Amino acid sequence: MTPETRSSGASLVGAMLERRYRVDSLIARGGMSTVYRGLDTRLDRPVAIKVMDAQYSGDRSFVERFEREARAAARLHHPDIVAVYDQGVDHGPAGDHVFLVMQLVEGCTLRDLIMDCGGRLPLPTALSVMAPVLSALGAAHQADMVHRDVKPENVLIGTDGSVMVADFGLVRAAAEAGTTSGGVILGTVAYLSPEQVTTGAADARSDVYAAGIVFYEMLTGRPAYVGDTALSVAYRHVNDDVPPPSELVPEIPPAVDDLVFRATRRDPARRPESAEAFLTELERVRTELGIAPVAVPAPASEERTRQLTPPVAAGDPPTEQIPPVRDTPPVGPQRTRAMARPATGDHTQEFSTVAAPPSGPERDRRRSRRTVVVWTVLVLVLAALVGGAAYWLGIGSYVQVPRVVGEQEAAAQQTLEGADLTGNVTKEYNNTIAEGVVISSNPGEGSRVRSGGTVDLVVSLGKPKVPQIAEGTTVAEAESAIRNVKLQPKHDESGDQYHTTVPEGRVISVNPAPGTALNISTEVTLIVSKGPPPVKVPDVRGMSRDDAFTTLRNAGFDPYEAGRQFDSGVDGDHVISTDPAIGSELRLVGQPRIGVVLSNAVQVPSLNGVQVDEAKQQVAALGLQLSVQEFFERPNMVILGQYPLPGSRVEPGTTIHATAF
Repeated sequence: MTPETRSSGASLVGAMLERRYRVDSLIARGGMSTVYRGLDTRLDRPVAIKVMDAQYSGDRSFVERFEREARAAARLHHPDIVAVYDQGVDHGPAGDHVFLVMQLVEGCTLRDLIMDCGGRLPLPTALSVMAPVLSALGAAHQADMVHRDVKPENVLIGTDGSVMVADFGLVRAAAEAGTTSGGVILGTVAYLSPEQVTTGAADARSDVYAAGIVFYEMLTGRPAYVGDTALSVAYRHVNDDVPPPSELVPEIPPAVDDLVFRATRRDPARRPESAEAFLTELERVRTELGIAPVAVPAPASEERTRQLTPPVAAGDPPTEQIPPVRDTPPVGPQRTRAMARPATGDHTQEFSTVAAPPSGPERDRRRSRRTVVVWTVLVLVLAALVGGAAYWLGIGSYVQVPRVVGEQEAAAQQTLEGADLTGNVTKEYNNTIAEGVVISSNPGEGSRVRSGGTVDLVVSLGKPKVPQIAEGTTVAEAESAIRNVKLQPKHDESGDQYHTTVPEGRVISVNPAPGTALNISTEVTLIVSKGPPPVKVPDVRGMSRDDAFTTLRNAGFDPYEAGRQFDSGVDGDHVISTDPAIGSELRLVGQPRIGVVLSNAVQVPSLNGVQVDEAKQQVAALGLQLSVQEFFERPNMVILGQYPLPGSRVEPGTTIHATAF
């Protein structure tokens, strides 16, 4: 198989990769890879197999980076991320195949869902799709991973309405390998952040920008920017602000417009710092608007319920072969493209070819054409300068940001309103600046801003205060509440206490007390319940059975009869001992059982003066025996002496010796 044949996506159906993964059918094909449905024959598990293009398989640098990125992606365990199971290189006679084994998802892509919903998603649905997308990206950002290619084709919608993000790390592996040069950007042009276009750098805020563009597209049914070429679209990312979605869909609330605006600021420092922060803002807006989460629609057509996997990112085509981006919303997949990065400070791109030296007349014609081009450019530049000056001096209205740092929030808002500006407030704790005072503004004092623009204000919440923690709160909830106010929870088990009403493992109180103002990151100690305090087994020795059982139940125990034995010092049916022993300390978890040992002692009756026959009946009724020594046997003899003596405690079956006359 030649490289040209392999790069065009020749099918591997029927092949066995690394003698484990059977390739069953083709799912999708693109420039960087081809995706197949397959089977892990070792685990008998359906999988998706992404086989990278031959130009990458032969690049040792790419293979090393691909393996490293795959290992990192495999460590991402999140319900909204397509799982990576394995990666490898299959060495065969036809060449090497670098591949990735992933979770197989049944459903469709977000692109398909937008089309199925009439070209755009209702706001509640868009919010319900965006939340798991940001949750997945947030998990990656916490693991120091950046997606770099967030787009509708990389968001999968399962047949159960689940939303999953795919293809973490693949663009980075290709971008950093030897297959692309330092002047080439890999990504999908409709979703590239300005910093990716200008410098090639990408961090969590680049994913936030791309997610904001995807959110815009869900709401409006079209990308934020379109143009005649990929380069013109990239230029707009760098130089234009994303328009509010309400320009196309008037019913979209201003709060959603502002959310899109904040996520797609051209300056990365003015965006949410991560997808997690973006998700927090999205949830806040959803709550403010009273929009409840809704179920994400399942794929609408049978064709789209076939097995899917992370869609294929297109390969690394030459820059001049980038397909034009028409001024209509794309309905097909948006491919990951390779494009030449504009030089610093110059967003034009020049392409040249090498040809044979021209003849003399040809040189003259070219020189003449160049002269015309130069004069044309000069005229256009002069016109732009004149137009810009006119705009700056009169047509465009700019104002200077006034000084608001150090003012109270209300006064700062009033100052901005006087300058025809609007303040967008975020609040944060501060150890030195009083609550309600402005800490900083962005843009800063003296900056020129278009009239009617927005200035981001950071307002102090003052020192964080220990939050109110109700008795019985779980440790996890208490720790979360403390972290939310920028304090540090601490739990020292040696300080835990017994409590009669707070269950074991729940919080009793905190130290310092709620409401105490502390410096940021100061420790707050959780005092946790060890459950009810231990109770001593009461002394019931010598008590009757009924009295002992009542006493033990009143102390919180569950008494039961644990047998009988002889004790000459304890009356029958009275308590000899308990198990656990009297005085033992027990925790009242549930109702501890206490065994009660009773005495079986029999008290010897007085037989003196009792006729022999009657005495025998009394003794037998008590479980004792009677031995009588008679003198001068006669009828109606009476007992005149006995041993043991009356009142003695003896074991059952003991013989009483008596003398009768």
